[in-house]
Amino acid sequence: MTEQRPQILERHEMSPAEVSALEDKFNDFNASRTGFHDAASIGFQLELHGRIVGGVAGFTWAGFCELRQVWIDEPFRRSGLGTELLNRVVAEARARDCSHIYLATYSFQAPEFYKKFGFEAVAVIDGRPPGHQDIIMRLSLAS
Repeated sequence: MTEQRPQILERHEMSPAEVSALEDKFNDFNASRTGFHDAASIGFQLELHGRIVGGVAGFTWAGFCELRQVWIDEPFRRSGLGTELLNRVVAEARARDCSHIYLATYSFQAPEFYKKFGFEAVAVIDGRPPGHQDIIMRLSLAS
C-alpha cells in the first residue's frame, strides 16, 4: 500500500481550534526535543458590561513567558490598567518559575510604556513595517 501525499489547502481564516491544534503539535515537538513539558497558556482580560475591552494573552514554557497579544481599547489607556495587567502577568509568570517575559511591539505601538515597566529592547528590525520598527523586548524577573 502506498502512502498518500497530503494536499495543501488555502486556509487564511483558520478557526481558533485549528490554530490551537497546530500549537499543540508545536508544543509536543518542542517538548520531545528539550524535555520541557510545561507549556501553558497565560492570559488576563478586561471586561466591561460583558464586552472585552482589553487583555493580554500568551504562554509560558521552559522558564520563560511570551506575550503574543497585549491590547487595551483607546478609552481605557493611560488609566493604569495596562500596568495592572502586566503586574498580573509578572505574578503568574513568577509563580510558574519563569525568569523572563518576552513580547514584540512596533515602534508606533507601546515600546515606551514597556520600557517604563522595565522591559528592554533585545532586537530591533528596521523597516518592519516600512517606516517603522519591530521591537522584541524582554523583562527580567530576577528579584
